[in-house]
Amino acid sequence: MPTEDSARPSPGALLLCRAEPGAVVPVAHLLRENVLLTPAGEEWSVLVPEGGPWLSGAEPVDRVLTGWATALAVGAPWPVLALWWDADRAGYTLVSGFRRPVGYVWLADGTPAGEDEAMRTFAARLGLDPVMDMESLDRLAEPDAEADARARLHGLVAVLTRAGVTLPAGLVPGDPADRLREAVAERRDTRRIEWSGWRAAVRTELREVDMSPCLPWSRDPRARVLALAQIAVGLPLTLWGLRRHSGGWTAAGALLLTQGTLALGYALTHPPD
Repeated sequence: MPTEDSARPSPGALLLCRAEPGAVVPVAHLLRENVLLTPAGEEWSVLVPEGGPWLSGAEPVDRVLTGWATALAVGAPWPVLALWWDADRAGYTLVSGFRRPVGYVWLADGTPAGEDEAMRTFAARLGLDPVMDMESLDRLAEPDAEADARARLHGLVAVLTRAGVTLPAGLVPGDPADRLREAVAERRDTRRIEWSGWRAAVRTELREVDMSPCLPWSRDPRARVLALAQIAVGLPLTLWGLRRHSGGWTAAGALLLTQGTLALGYALTHPPD
């Protein structure tokens, strides 16, 4: 049965990227936050924020995480899954490229508050088994008096293990932020990514141009089209985030602008053969 302690957890979040840590580093720098990055399976990485505006109540954790997941996923060939929770709700948001994010929410007592279609879209985008995995996801969308929001997240992670996700020992969705940090901080394969300003972040992007699979530039003529699309989307998104004082959406827009501008410059100075 849910306990009083588990029913009202402090806000927390995890970001799962379907990519190895080396591919995640360049874009993670542009979140403008200090995060811990560590492997979470053969094809997955997990980002553990060291802080966040939700800890002070400045902004809801789900809004911030949706913006951050978008910032990590735009222009990348891999999806990003944000797991989040606070005292009243818990849920996930899956972002894949420029496609519309898909998510699901449970109330603190575990009551489903999402749409069934979201679960089906979630399974399809991650390539989950349409029968066995979908049955497990369907159960997460059904009433269950024995499962609170924390238990729902654990059930979701159990499904993700069949897609290759293996969270590090001690990294448990629903735990307080300090416990999440402690679980990965001392691991030998954990990297600490610090925000050191836009100039350093752009230098990181440029260093990765020829080697990182997550960046959109190539000698393909379509690279210029993608760069223009990123700029066209990034500018209004950044302005919208600034007006709303939303760090997550501002980061998403700024990342689009940065990647689009650099990619366009690269495409113009390195035309296809």
